[in-house]
Amino acid sequence: MSARYAFSKSVRELRFLFCNTSAHSDATRAFLKRAYPTMKKNNPFIPIMVREALDTEPRVFARYEMGVEKQEPLLGLTDKEIEEKVTTLVRGSI
Repeated sequence: MSARYAFSKSVRELRFLFCNTSAHSDATRAFLKRAYPTMKKNNPFIPIMVREALDTEPRVFARYEMGVEKQEPLLGLTDKEIEEKVTTLVRGSI
């Protein structure tokens, strides 16, 4: 699992946005509770930001070199599907 969270060298930041109370963000919260320590341990110098805001649909952003950003919606996904989306973003490049 740890190799899955080895970020590409072009990744500069990973940012999660979700609601702290709504049921539609449950899978995102569960994913972060499970995966955040591993991601941070394997990428100690890359900011991984967790932003909670009321009634926000869950999504993840990856910022790459030269300010390029990609985003993936996480609404309605399971923990495993969220893991696949995040893995795609952090292994990708611009």
